[in-house]
Amino acid sequence: MVNLVLQCLFSNASDNSIMTVSDPDSGCHPRLDSVVTFCTKHQMIKIHFLFILLISASTAFAQGLQNVKEPVFKAGENLSYRLRYGFITAAEASIKVLDTDAKFENRPVFHLFAEGRTAGSFNIFYKVRNRYDSYIDKETLCPYLYTENIREANYRRNDKARFYQDEKRVVSNRGTFKGNGQTFDVVSAYFFARSLDISKLKQGDKFSMNYFLGDGISKLEVEFVGRERVKTVLGTFNCIKFSPSIQPGRIFRKDSKLYLWITDDANRIPVKAHVEILVGSVTLELITVDGLKYPLGLVK
Repeated sequence: MVNLVLQCLFSNASDNSIMTVSDPDSGCHPRLDSVVTFCTKHQMIKIHFLFILLISASTAFAQGLQNVKEPVFKAGENLSYRLRYGFITAAEASIKVLDTDAKFENRPVFHLFAEGRTAGSFNIFYKVRNRYDSYIDKETLCPYLYTENIREANYRRNDKARFYQDEKRVVSNRGTFKGNGQTFDVVSAYFFARSLDISKLKQGDKFSMNYFLGDGISKLEVEFVGRERVKTVLGTFNCIKFSPSIQPGRIFRKDSKLYLWITDDANRIPVKAHVEILVGSVTLELITVDGLKYPLGLVK
């Protein structure tokens, strides 16, 4: 059963087709079979890295909000997370901001580095070592280049995409795609969103965004839920809560909701994400932070 869940949660093996996994020892559990049979990359977007998509949902505010005067992050920032399937730690992830001498169109850039990997005994069933890199303009925070290095069990894939914002165009090794405005990869979207002024948001406000992933540009709707306090292993934070839209009928229940909590301080880092699925739930939690530009806003 664990093996089936892992393959469903982490699989990239078929980008646009339904993946079917059989396991003679599974006991033909009907609900689990639904999870395994209907998983696709587009619907799941790799659960162990789902938090990046959730975080990037905040980019929706770009349509109605302005950037603050300077980025709220700096080179040297390092965030680490763990992903739990129920009460079991299934995977770990980290996001880093790296300085670099590289330039695109003769402009300086930040190098954003993210990785997702299975943890502990889950490596025995379905080992994952995925890497994601994005190069963003230091002033506009828009991406120039995005790459993926996917290593999942015996599956291997390397993709890259070049962003031409003025032309509203993304050119990747899978083709050329046209957007309707600013377009981000799932890593750069988060960092862009962190530097937006959301002080005037009201509960229930909804926004949409464009993001590029794999084989096309998609739109995602996000709702601003409100503000809550969240307890973590690092302490308690005042947080801003969002709910990105999801499509039920695959691994999500009809009443499933995705929730994302971001610190309500100058750093705007995600501390928790949670989603209910057909079999159990998946929760992402912040476990370590380093190199923040501003003091961490813990509640005393």
